[in-house]
Amino acid sequence: MVDLWQTNQKFFVLINCQGLGYEIQILESHFLQLKTNQISNKNIILWLKHIKKEDSDLLFGFTSKDQKNFFIEILSIRGVGSQIGMGILNKFTISEVINAIKTQNKKLICSVPGIGQKMSDRLILELKNKFKSEIIFEDKKDKDEFEIMDPKIHKMIEDLQLTLQSLNYKKKEIKTILPIIVKEVDLLAKKENNLTFENLLKLAMNNLDKDSSNLDS
Repeated sequence: MVDLWQTNQKFFVLINCQGLGYEIQILESHFLQLKTNQISNKNIILWLKHIKKEDSDLLFGFTSKDQKNFFIEILSIRGVGSQIGMGILNKFTISEVINAIKTQNKKLICSVPGIGQKMSDRLILELKNKFKSEIIFEDKKDKDEFEIMDPKIHKMIEDLQLTLQSLNYKKKEIKTILPIIVKEVDLLAKKENNLTFENLLKLAMNNLDKDSSNLDS
């Protein structure tokens, strides 16, 4: 990684690949993750989507294959461009979008900049057909999963899991420390400015590294 910057509501990373610099637009959550010192020393895997235009080549990077595939599905809908796709994933997790489709929550979809009533209708209709199996899966989710009512915190926890996976922590390990993280959320929220993605990430990594060292000893 060479550089990071923000232009309006777009977030970019510049990556050096054998002397060539590649400018990649990333999600806001990924941008904040890359700014964290603990992450900058580790390898980050980005799943890329290349969009070729007459006068430019655009690259979009995601920390999970699911996000990249979801972005591609959004782009396949008539009238939906790359910035609308990034706007949706900047504001909501995939499961939140799928839940909005399932409940036909047009108000939620319209809260994304650039999406009006007609486009929200089209998105809900077309994405409902594309994600039938995911909607069924959402309906059958186990009752013992963590229910976080605050959508902002819910997104933060989901982004946290994706980041930890991109840092090569195992899903099983991440699942074991989630109860600790969820428990700490209220505590951090009570302290002014302490409920940040960076603080949750540091807490999660400290617990994961502690568990790892206990296993080694």
